[in-house]
Amino acid sequence: MMEFDVVELPDADHPEVGDTAPDFTRPLVNEEFWEDRSLSSLTAEGPVLLVAHPMDGAFPATYVWNEIDDRGWADDVDVVGLSISTPYEHASLLDERADGARLFADPGAGVAEQYGIEHDLDGMAGITEHRPAMFLLDGDRTVEYAWVASEWPEFPEYDAVEAAIESL
Repeated sequence: MMEFDVVELPDADHPEVGDTAPDFTRPLVNEEFWEDRSLSSLTAEGPVLLVAHPMDGAFPATYVWNEIDDRGWADDVDVVGLSISTPYEHASLLDERADGARLFADPGAGVAEQYGIEHDLDGMAGITEHRPAMFLLDGDRTVEYAWVASEWPEFPEYDAVEAAIESL
């Protein structure tokens, strides 16, 4: 069994329910290719569940995507991931999980900073990743639901996320 210490994270200054989520453009990866897309181009097509996660391959990312797959959320809403992983790493993740999802690549963690969800990985200088977070956005990028980890590792209350998706 894997053992790890739970680490309390500093407060995050992230978008809250009722706020307009910041727009950004990054490579968006699907199972076949990737292209630069803006978040606003996705929300213009309907609600989006934006799922920020640690780098692909980290156990919290695996757990989150397995739970999303098990619950079938991609059948109900556009599920879009966001992490520091490259498009190549995202392609591998999509081969294994995240059925029906697409993944934004944010290797420089600029979007994490924009959203106030950056996390310095194990205190290593220059290594920043996304803290686990979920934002349910409507067509105008208004935040309908927000959850951001306050410790590492921490996972969302999946039933609460599901209820928010069902209430759209």
